[in-house]
This record gives sequence, C-alpha cells and structure tokens, in this order.
Amino acid sequence: MKPDTTKLVKLIANLGYGSRREVARMFREGRITDAAGEVLYADDRVAHAEVRVDGEPLDPPQGLVLLLHKPVGYTCSTRDPGRIAHDLLPPRFRLRAPLLSTVGRLDRDTSGALLLTDDGALLHRIVSPKAKLSKVYEATLAQDLRGDEAAIFASGTLLLESEDTPLAPAILEVVDPRHARLALTEGRYHQVRRMFAAVGNHVQALHRSRIGGLGLGELAPGAWRELDAADIEALFAGSS
Repeated sequence: MKPDTTKLVKLIANLGYGSRREVARMFREGRITDAAGEVLYADDRVAHAEVRVDGEPLDPPQGLVLLLHKPVGYTCSTRDPGRIAHDLLPPRFRLRAPLLSTVGRLDRDTSGALLLTDDGALLHRIVSPKAKLSKVYEATLAQDLRGDEAAIFASGTLLLESEDTPLAPAILEVVDPRHARLALTEGRYHQVRRMFAAVGNHVQALHRSRIGGLGLGELAPGAWRELDAADIEALFAGSS
C-alpha cells in the first residue's frame, strides 16, 4: 500500500498553517523538520509531537482547549468588525479546522475567564444545562445593595424581563455594599446584568472569575493557556 502523502500536509493545513498547497510548498522549502532538525517529506510518518515548523513545535492536534483571560473591549463573535477574542491568539488559530470556538460568550464590557475549543463534544458537555456548571462573577454596582438580593436570587422564582421561565437559584455573596460575587449555573443573555436590574441596581463592571472548578490563576488580561486533562477534571469538579 502506498503511504498517504496528503496525511502530513492535511494535518498541518488543518492546524491553520496554510492551505494544502501552501503547506506542500513549505515541505519543498525544507521548513518542516523533525525534532532533530532533519527535513521531513510529505509522505513521512512522524508522530505529531516530533514535527517542527520553522523550528517550532507543531500546534496541539484537534481537541485543543484554551483558557483565555478576556479583557474588556473584546467580543466573542468572529463576525464583529471590532476587536474579537480570537485576536488575542496566534493568527493561525482562527484557521484551524475544526474551528476553535468560544464556549459560551462574554459581552464586550465583561472581562474574565473564557474557554475556547475545537472539540464539539466537550463544548456541548460544558454548556449543557445538565452539567449545571457553576460560573462565578464579580459585579461592581452603581448603588449599595439593599440586603434582600441574596434571598431573591436564591429563591428560584426570579423572572427576568420578557421571560416566562424563572431563573434557577443562584448564590450571592456580598463583598462590600457595591461589590457582589454571584455564582449561577445558567447562561441566559446578559443574565447577571439583568438580574441586578430586576432588583433595581445597575452593573458598572463585570468580571467572570471562575468556570466550574477552574479559575484564572495568574493569567493576566489578554493572556491564555492550553488546558490539560487535569484542568478539564478540575473544570467539571465545579459542577453541581
């Protein structure tokens, strides 16, 4: 049987390094090597971890999961004409196939923990209502808290404007009169902002500090890191 000469070309192209034609040219130019620096050919059979492009290790294969500290001012839609979360990643990450998608969204004015993955099954597992994965938000408010918000949010009876299904119970922790920490398991449109609006307050700044059992740690705004199996385990350790 002839070796599949498109296998390495297809792999590297799907990781966003270029079209198959462009990747084939990279092979001809000697830009693709093994870990020892030996030039590779398109029909070589080499482990993913051994491949180098311009001397750099090949990006992770399909199944990539990233944790990004999204700053304020970036959106999660690739169709937005302004700054998007993908701009904070290596440009080729936008060209990966399958696509590297955000797991849920944070609006332009919300900062914090954002997951991205090209693993469709994992994405659906995370966002599924069955997972009941907790998300923790830090909210800076325009007015002092009244004192009854925690009971209202925990009641499971709060209705948001234009909706007829009550919110699931959420846990509110008062940090100071105008700073609250809110843990919820749903992901409705602008949910945190609308919850505080429902009790007569206004969110001035919003930050998501945790998803499940996974926090941002020392990730600075705009920084990201790849998650490993232990991180994914920690993520779901925060589900209820």
